[in-house]
Amino acid sequence: MTAAGRHGPTLSLDDLNRALLARQHLLAPRPSSAPGAQAGPRTPTLAEVDHLVGLQSQVPTTPYPGLWSRLDGFRTDDLADRFLDRSVTRIAVMRGTVHLVTADDALELPGVLRPLLESGVRVGSVHAKALVGTDLDDVAAAAQDLLAEGPLTSTDLGRLLGERWPDVHPQHLAYTARCYLPLVQVTPRGVWGASGSGTTTTWTTADAWTGRPSRSLRDPEERFEALVRLVRRYLAAFGPATVMDAQRWSGLTGLRDVVGHLRPELSTFTGPDGKEYLDLPGAPRPGADAPAPLALIAEFDNLVLGHADRTRVVDDVRRRAITTVNGQVPGTVLVDGYVAATWKVRRSGSRPATTPGAAAYLDVTPLGHVFTPSQHAALEERGDELLRFVAPEATERVVAIGAR
Repeated sequence: MTAAGRHGPTLSLDDLNRALLARQHLLAPRPSSAPGAQAGPRTPTLAEVDHLVGLQSQVPTTPYPGLWSRLDGFRTDDLADRFLDRSVTRIAVMRGTVHLVTADDALELPGVLRPLLESGVRVGSVHAKALVGTDLDDVAAAAQDLLAEGPLTSTDLGRLLGERWPDVHPQHLAYTARCYLPLVQVTPRGVWGASGSGTTTTWTTADAWTGRPSRSLRDPEERFEALVRLVRRYLAAFGPATVMDAQRWSGLTGLRDVVGHLRPELSTFTGPDGKEYLDLPGAPRPGADAPAPLALIAEFDNLVLGHADRTRVVDDVRRRAITTVNGQVPGTVLVDGYVAATWKVRRSGSRPATTPGAAAYLDVTPLGHVFTPSQHAALEERGDELLRFVAPEATERVVAIGAR
């Protein structure tokens, strides 16, 4: 941090990087719920999911390495057990994408994000064209009645709704239900190693799954208060940040009034681009000189997706290199706090890593970065730890740096 600028003390790019890594517990991992650690409803795992406002989870298993990178001694059962006791679940929220969130957030976030989620059906999509003339609130109400009788797959939900709306393809009707209702994906999907976790997605309402009522937040004042809570939590996990950063992370627009309401309790800074950055006064900002250990970041991790300007963790050239047409986001390697390579786990042949004798490989593709001997050693050590975590039954584990 240097002298004051237009909006307050000036933050360098490295200042922003170290602040983000500190908030994400990537400078110093938190203790996890390893044997002998805290048990009960507020485990460290649940607290971390709450702090991060969820972890992006298009692929059901990605939150596991996401938490492994942040919680020291994290085990797959630490999260799997939270799925089984229903204190976490998977639901479409920020940016309309599936996230692993706490049960509390599954009951509130869909109401906060309602304009975003509903616009995915109503505006400029193949669904919107197919649903012209259809009362979408009626579709949602019919879906709610159907799901009250028990969980349904997307196919079955669409088929049953199609009996009432025979002129609309069932896929569009099921998608409407997902966007208009707080629908969670039921277990065993999401449970590490559970039979059926890769099968067809089955849905039910957050209310039915948690046994508690969800918050519709139809009242403007209540929704505004919920937005204030959401922005405050975003800053705690991703700050310092601009209004545009908060909007890109959430998928919402029009957050300036929310930030204006929060402004009296916030600190303001001048970023390296001259823009105003906002933050919670007591949040960690360790400074540019804080050491950043090599880290392996999971696929689809919000660390690399949570800002409009992502240069605090990945430069524009590397960001374009890891961005695919279909929106896939690979696992990444952080060196000195910044994305330097991508990683992917590969199994030998067609056998899963749980098959005795199977080999597991961590293929690391540098993005124009040349690893020093010490970085190479750190990557091999941390990569072997990741392989032991995701493929404990593999009899051979190989970290292949420079793989294509």
